[in-house]
Amino acid sequence: MTSAPDVAPSPSGTADTCPYGHAAPSPVPGTGRQDPLGPLDLFDEAFVRDPYPWLDRLRSDAPVHRDTATGLWLVSRYEDIRRVLLDPAAFRPDNAQQAVTPLGVPALRLLARAGFRLGPALADNASDSHPGLRRVVTRFFNARRVAAAVPVTERIADELLTTVRAELDTTGRSDLFRAYAHTLPCRVMMELLGIEGLDAATLTRWSDASLELFWGRPSPDRQLELAALVAEFHEWLTELVGDRSAPADSFVGALARHRLPDGKPTDPRTVVSACFFVFVAGQSTTGQLISTALRRALAEPGIWRRSAHEEGAAEKWVEEVLRREPPVTSWRRVTARPLELGGIELPAGAELLLMLMGSGSDPDVFDDPGRMLPGRANGRHHLAFGLGRHRCPGASLARTEAAVALRAAARRLPALRLSPDAAQAPALGLLSFRAPLRVPVEEPPRTP
Repeated sequence: MTSAPDVAPSPSGTADTCPYGHAAPSPVPGTGRQDPLGPLDLFDEAFVRDPYPWLDRLRSDAPVHRDTATGLWLVSRYEDIRRVLLDPAAFRPDNAQQAVTPLGVPALRLLARAGFRLGPALADNASDSHPGLRRVVTRFFNARRVAAAVPVTERIADELLTTVRAELDTTGRSDLFRAYAHTLPCRVMMELLGIEGLDAATLTRWSDASLELFWGRPSPDRQLELAALVAEFHEWLTELVGDRSAPADSFVGALARHRLPDGKPTDPRTVVSACFFVFVAGQSTTGQLISTALRRALAEPGIWRRSAHEEGAAEKWVEEVLRREPPVTSWRRVTARPLELGGIELPAGAELLLMLMGSGSDPDVFDDPGRMLPGRANGRHHLAFGLGRHRCPGASLARTEAAVALRAAARRLPALRLSPDAAQAPALGLLSFRAPLRVPVEEPPRTP
């Protein structure tokens, strides 16, 4: 995450000629052709709120499309994305965690003073050290540990929902993101991985800052604010990893004692990098999934009640949310050599943006993809967690936490409904992450 693609920030579309509110088509450099999609802005609020028209057009009209604003090749068809994910030799993960927006010198200096420098460990690691590191991490998210996480998640969910209940009784309103979804997975992860001496609010603040700094489009002033938080996060991780008293069976202890393929101990920088990725992915993206699942369940008739009372209903709903509206909307790869993808010849070094959200709505794979159909036969065939050697090691835990969170909320608060202003609630709109940042709720007035 210390480098960034040499691209300019995306301009906002302003013209009214496009049915999706973006500017008129512009020439594709070097081809003389008109760009059929116009200057798509991946950070634009209109795209963040409703990306599906654009994703559908990309998939049908330009499945491998070069976005001139970012320099990224947008890959939107399911089979093309699947091919990329299953061939890490041809499509390398080297750019997976690079900063989307080039960081300014003041922010870079601040990070440098904190010793911030992450090396490849998991998501961006194509070396022979990756399988062993992944095995260490995966052991902490295996079936036994996921099963053990259920009562932990239920206990913490009940505690947080008590606060939501009190807010509803006092003010008639609450926010399920702030009071519940944002905090629950962080507290669960900290307990499961044995993270002590830190409050959950601090870790979520550090994690959110990391996502915005490296996957957002922050202004120079905002970069400095975020870099200060990321520097704190890195310093804490460095101290945590440097404490050799960590038990061998703890997450940090297991990584620190792991041997690389050459027999040498894992260096502290690699352990810090692995922890950085797992601590962010293990709670921020799960919180985003929970937030989306709750928001969509409250908006869809009958889902809230069924999630509370029907066995397996919450799990099926979470799976359908992952297919249609995953928290990780895209991921990056870079071509290792010249090759063809989706009928387009790509040079070596072409930066790809895999549109995971769009792949879940590919009509060649999913029937009636625009409808939420919990329990569809191939519902788990989505690519929300990636595929192949870099598939998310915490996928089972994320699924389980989200289902438990939904079921607990639906049982504890059966009369809950979205507030009238829910449609205007802000949404997270980073390059690869999307979710409601507020889920405002209320209850109907009680009859005497």
